[in-house]
Amino acid sequence: MLPQTSAPNFSARDSATPPPSSRRDWLAWAGTAALAPLLPACGGTGNPGPAMSATMAWGRNEIRQAMLRSDARAASVALLHGDRLVWQEAFGVLDDTSAIPATPDTRFNVGSVSKVLAALAVMVLVDRQLVQLDAPVVRYLPRFTMLSEDYRDITVRHLLSHASGLPGTHAHNMFSFAPLSGYAAGLEAALAGVHLKHAPGALATYCNDGFTLVERIVLAVTGQGYPAFVQSVLFNPLAMARSGYTLLPLPEGSFAHGYIHKVRQGQEFVMGYATGGLCTTPGDMMKLAAMLLQGGEYDGRRIVSKAAVLEMGRDQGQGTHLHLTPDWHAGLGWDSTRHQGLGAAGVLAWQKSGSTMFYASDFHVLPQAGLALLLTGSASSFKPGPIAEGILLRALQETGQLPALPPKVSTAAPALATSSSSAVDAVLGIYGRSSKPLKVLSPDSQQIDLWIWSAPAKDWAPLCTGLRPRSDGWWWSDAQPRTHYRWEKADGRRYLLSREPATAGHYWVTMPVGQQMPRAAAALPAQWISRLDSTWLLANEASESIPLALGVGAAALRELPELPGYLFWDDSQFLLPLSPDRAGMAVQVPLNDGRDLVELVVETRDKEEWMHAAGWAYRRQG
Repeated sequence: MLPQTSAPNFSARDSATPPPSSRRDWLAWAGTAALAPLLPACGGTGNPGPAMSATMAWGRNEIRQAMLRSDARAASVALLHGDRLVWQEAFGVLDDTSAIPATPDTRFNVGSVSKVLAALAVMVLVDRQLVQLDAPVVRYLPRFTMLSEDYRDITVRHLLSHASGLPGTHAHNMFSFAPLSGYAAGLEAALAGVHLKHAPGALATYCNDGFTLVERIVLAVTGQGYPAFVQSVLFNPLAMARSGYTLLPLPEGSFAHGYIHKVRQGQEFVMGYATGGLCTTPGDMMKLAAMLLQGGEYDGRRIVSKAAVLEMGRDQGQGTHLHLTPDWHAGLGWDSTRHQGLGAAGVLAWQKSGSTMFYASDFHVLPQAGLALLLTGSASSFKPGPIAEGILLRALQETGQLPALPPKVSTAAPALATSSSSAVDAVLGIYGRSSKPLKVLSPDSQQIDLWIWSAPAKDWAPLCTGLRPRSDGWWWSDAQPRTHYRWEKADGRRYLLSREPATAGHYWVTMPVGQQMPRAAAALPAQWISRLDSTWLLANEASESIPLALGVGAAALRELPELPGYLFWDDSQFLLPLSPDRAGMAVQVPLNDGRDLVELVVETRDKEEWMHAAGWAYRRQG
């Protein structure tokens, strides 16, 4: 459920495999046969409006190419202009075996796009004066507790804007091949045994756990389970008949299948409903988009207040203390309330991306331009974000709202600058994040080389070498000129930032990608030393678990010689011992690269040690 950006994502697993040659045959099936009739399906007047033929032609080509580059057998798109659904089309097949063509009625799991509905559900409760955004969560969940005392300061707004400080994602039984119960209650119970990773409101780091707690709040204040509440306040009044949560198996032929190593898989069930469990169609989502464009009304009926819609679309990040990348403007449920690509063309856009084990989606609403779009595909390696952006830019052209596509940013290297050897030496070292740490080295106190941890090699691998300072304040490499780096200090910590041109090429994407790790205050205690170089086997996932099917099953614990005093867990995260049986989170990185941190807790059962991390329990193997 990562927010999709064009920024380098060193931790992303590329699950794409080369497509079989026969896939080109079934891709050809997409086209007019998969087009839905252009009806006023969103409660509109039926006015014809622009045809957008050039937009659709460009989009079709890009979608097909993206499918060929990924594992996606199916994709689907819908585009709304004003009150009219101007384009709805499906591509590909539900699976290779049946070769049944996808249609606009084919359902897809849209992952974290679900967060927009979670925010809307909360805003309905705000309208009903049952919930206040700035009230503490403990007002509604009096049994909610954590080991950090300031958990009481977490507000509902923090949950919806990724600023709560909760660890990230409760992994236990979140994705499965069968419906499992109790996920949200399990998260709340698990949080009682861990700390916050940062003070509530200090920074915004992508966090699924906050939205899962929304499910508990909805149940507490309404007496209804979250899926039933959303059904009653959103799906029913919006006539979203093909939308819901994965509570029961869907009829075969109604959804697109995912694949693991070219083997067709069964239906994907997402147990975190509010954070990523929505199963829907692009056409249904255009009904929700029409309601947002109309300020909370749909077909003459008030669904949520106009003030609520506007609050969701307001930048929520200005109150955080650590704000390294001012180009990012998260809303309530939205990844961005001013999408950079559309913003570079002078157009306001609210945007949310989402991915699961088998799907990837991108959702946009342009409140001033009167446009909305959802694009989804049946593989996590499918990349809808740049295509969605390109479709909308061309739609703006065809509707007369954009004279021309915005010009590309210049990628010509600026003049070399100078940096003192002391300044270079200060940024050297290891940079921690949620996965694959980075190492900054210099052969001569002038040039900088970046390395990244390789789990298969159990060693460092070169990432970008020959970086030198330029007059624009960034460090460029002649060998790898697209991605640039610089360092910033904030809140007493030094951060590494990356920058590269977006796929569309007309704006820069800047991301904090790591935090410099200071020396540990002490050596590892004897109890933790005795656990080094050990392997731990995942033991508490249900047999229907999709992570198990994907091969997630073992984690290693070690200490890197370059960073003594820190535990290095699962070839990804650094932790500091808090006690002989507990190790705590040690980085605070905004946005994506500080998400999904874990706290390690050792438990002894029948003289055997077990390790707990993010809801998963591991047995020691060696």
